[in-house]
Amino acid sequence: MTDHTVKKNPTSIPHSIWHADDLRRAEKEAADSLGITLFELMQRAGEAAFNVARMAYPTASHWLILCGYGNNGGDGYVIARLAAAAGLRVTLLALEGDKPLPEEARAAREAWLNAGGVIHASDIPWPENIDVIIDGLLGTGLRSAPRENIAALIERANTHTAPIVALDIPSGLMAQTGTTPGAVIQASHTVTFVALTPGLLTGKARDVVGTLHHSALGLESWLAGQETSLSRFDASQLALWLPPRRPTSHKGDHGKLAIVGGDHGTAGAIRMTGEAALRSGAGLVRVLTRSENRAPILTARPELMVDELTPHTLEECLEWADVVVIGPGLGQQAWGKQALQKVENFRKPMLWDADALNILAINPDKRHNRILTPHPGEAARLLNCSVAEIESDRLLSAQRLVKRYGGVVVLKGAGTIIASDDAQGIIDAGNAGMASGGMGDVLSGIIGALLGQKLPLYDAACAGCVAHGTAADKLAARYGTRGMLATDLFCTLRRVVNPDVIDVEND
Repeated sequence: MTDHTVKKNPTSIPHSIWHADDLRRAEKEAADSLGITLFELMQRAGEAAFNVARMAYPTASHWLILCGYGNNGGDGYVIARLAAAAGLRVTLLALEGDKPLPEEARAAREAWLNAGGVIHASDIPWPENIDVIIDGLLGTGLRSAPRENIAALIERANTHTAPIVALDIPSGLMAQTGTTPGAVIQASHTVTFVALTPGLLTGKARDVVGTLHHSALGLESWLAGQETSLSRFDASQLALWLPPRRPTSHKGDHGKLAIVGGDHGTAGAIRMTGEAALRSGAGLVRVLTRSENRAPILTARPELMVDELTPHTLEECLEWADVVVIGPGLGQQAWGKQALQKVENFRKPMLWDADALNILAINPDKRHNRILTPHPGEAARLLNCSVAEIESDRLLSAQRLVKRYGGVVVLKGAGTIIASDDAQGIIDAGNAGMASGGMGDVLSGIIGALLGQKLPLYDAACAGCVAHGTAADKLAARYGTRGMLATDLFCTLRRVVNPDVIDVEND
């Protein structure tokens, strides 16, 4: 079966992420501290990328290498020399910049010329029979849309039949935000160096990065001693959050979760949240909803306790519950607003989603015992801005939401952002099959269940998003992304939240 999930070279991808500006400074500091020249680092980068391209396309005999006027171009010159030495045919096209090449890139260029290499102008006709394209046009320093001449090269590479291997980052992708202000390389593989930047994991990254590879270039010892405020979270960490249960544990140990919502016509939303909580290990789950929803929900999932939402049942349930989830199918009418007014003063952990967020946008307040789970549209309403502004810098948008509303924020999307006052993370799980109705309701149930199992707010948000995305990735690997339903996740979710179990079925 074809794997439709995002692919990586998993053993080489670190869990720390560096802000793009910090990484540029750190690279020189690391090299200096270890007595390595920047030219030597460039040699190592070129060799790492050459090896990836050679392994990915072993039969490619004619390489087209596109070199810009920065250090990515220098990496390209190194690759050209290695490819020619390996007996491959190399055509190298180079852009001419307004400023001289950096010293190490200039040295790499001279080494290519001294080895008998030829440098062609970037506007020449491309030769026939190109088997692979190396993108060394633009690096992590991009601040705006690529210039017209570079954009033309990018478009030409994208429309060519040969696969593209990008150096450090696909040209045109912003290293800090993952935005694409203009033309951008559609890479089949990206080989990034030293450390990860956010733009490789969020925003438009999933569309253009292809299979991600990483090489620390021998700086591992220095990097291990550095602290970063941004982390990458994936399935390999689930066991840290979800250890095996004590054999003597009982349902009361695993959280009493109240879920509030399901106005007229939205019983499905609250049912999915409730079942997701059960499948994620919640001890007891009580649903408060419209009276008409009780019978269908109980019929579909008898393990749920279902009551009509009234002022009395809500008050009683808030006293009983360890955790409250409110919002799925809540609506924005008086029924939902009155419930939210009661819930907002709940002192234990809670999660607000969907219409709870839309009501919050109208009457903002700040709470530190709450997780908010907006998609970009809801985030835009919460910050009174456009969706485009949210997506232009997802990390900053999540930070702004925390500052205004407190607690923990889950900014959903491809490369979901988790933010609190003192930490931020990017979720490296999930796929395009999740772009369907009900997925957010399932996520709310998962996170609510993990809160009930005593995970702190930030950890519950991170673990919940990873479990949600990983369950979807297992489905996508088996069946593909198109046609995935939110309730399909239940079959793989149960497996994902038990990471200690040996996977005998090779899910």
